[in-house]
Amino acid sequence: MKAAETGKGTAKYIVGEVKRFDQKNEMFKRPRWQPELRELGRKVYGPVYPKDKDGHTLKDLAFKNAAWHIETGFAHGTIIHNSGMYAWDMKLVGVSQVPPGLKLEVDDPAKMSQDIKEVAKFFGASQVGICELDRRWVYSHSFHMRTREHKELELPEGYKYAIVMVFEMDYELAKTSPTWVAEGTEGKGYSMMAVTATMVAQFIRGLGYKAIPSGNDTAISIPLAIDAGLGELGRNGLLITPQYGPLVRISKVLTDLPLVPDEPIEFGVTQYCEKCKKCAKYCPGQAILWGERTTEPNNISNASGELKWPIDAERCFAFWARNEGSCMNCIRACPFNKPAGWLHNIVRWLVKHTPWLDSLLVKMDDLFGYGKQASAKIFWNNIVA
Repeated sequence: MKAAETGKGTAKYIVGEVKRFDQKNEMFKRPRWQPELRELGRKVYGPVYPKDKDGHTLKDLAFKNAAWHIETGFAHGTIIHNSGMYAWDMKLVGVSQVPPGLKLEVDDPAKMSQDIKEVAKFFGASQVGICELDRRWVYSHSFHMRTREHKELELPEGYKYAIVMVFEMDYELAKTSPTWVAEGTEGKGYSMMAVTATMVAQFIRGLGYKAIPSGNDTAISIPLAIDAGLGELGRNGLLITPQYGPLVRISKVLTDLPLVPDEPIEFGVTQYCEKCKKCAKYCPGQAILWGERTTEPNNISNASGELKWPIDAERCFAFWARNEGSCMNCIRACPFNKPAGWLHNIVRWLVKHTPWLDSLLVKMDDLFGYGKQASAKIFWNNIVA
């Protein structure tokens, strides 16, 4: 089956019925309820110890743990919805309190949309997009990582829009993947996701409207980001943005504030990914599909009804267990992740406008040595006193 040729946003990937995904089947949740995966879960989520190995020393471990601190200690977006900094109904307290009953009348939703984007960027987002909330991307059930509580998730009526924010990760740190130094930029991304989303939500609540901040909870981020015009879906299963490639983390705020959605974008990702395959080459777990896109899932961690390169999450997670930490090799290797600069900007233009050159551009990326792992010591040696 083929996706709709004229579809925009996520519509161009949909080829069948899309059922709301049960969060219990997300790969990071499965070790908490599937006995055969519990040992892998212990290696990923249990205590780890420093080693005499580049990128896995005590200093590297302390660095990545500190980067994750806001998310794991206060935000809880990877643990359960409607909790911590991502609580659905966090009250306005202290200096953020406003007199009850006040509500800003929005007579220009386009201007309000621009204001929201500026506020979100000021609070820490790298890029911001807006879409109408497609409730097919809201989880059908939630799963609590700690208590293992599994229950139906119903989003209240009225939430019409999603404000989707991406947070750029550090290119130099990502190049050290799969080390704990690389995980440091991932952890910082998750912590900043929470800080910014909760501030944006409080701003909207202060205007008299409803707002639900969300990290990896409540709704699936990548489809919403695609619908919000922030990027396309790559072979590595990640959002590919024009500015940062897959080198981003995503949070969002669901709201009833009157806004104007952004248009989805296309800049040649699918065609380029068909030729490139560098993420598959550098994946240590061989979890990324080498062949053509398909609608067939690998396992219950893949959603159905979509034409894409489904990630074998079980293989990916198994490597995380062996590595005793996360892996960003598919991000490290992606040619779209280059920092802005005249040469890389020219390549981006060529990818969008001259797809017949994609194979040559992949060879050039290899020729310049991009995608290879860098030593974590470079990070520590480059810190300016």
